[in-house]
Amino acid sequence: MEQKKTLVLGASENPARYSHMAVRLLRSKGHPVVALGRKAGQVADTIIETGQPMLQDIDTITLYVNPDHQQAYYDYLIALKPKRIIFNPGTENDTLEELAIANGIQPVEACTLVMLNTGQY
Repeated sequence: MEQKKTLVLGASENPARYSHMAVRLLRSKGHPVVALGRKAGQVADTIIETGQPMLQDIDTITLYVNPDHQQAYYDYLIALKPKRIIFNPGTENDTLEELAIANGIQPVEACTLVMLNTGQY
């Protein structure tokens, strides 16, 4: 299986949060994960970073940040040059999707957890 380095934006230490579940599931499926959140922390063996660190070789960005809070990340996300951005339920954003398309990035409206569990990731 191809490993896809994934940025989880909106990562949380709270086990009830979907972003937390996504970090754990991605790791269990062998994908390298970079977790970014509002607060520093940790999910299992993955450190939650804050800010906008410059990252290399990001294949996929999966969003767990509502559209009102995404705008601060537009330039950052585009600069990472991922192959795709997954808009999880509640994160759909026409402006960011159009920006992605204009920069050769595939927008995907889907649930990362479902994609991982059904082999569509």
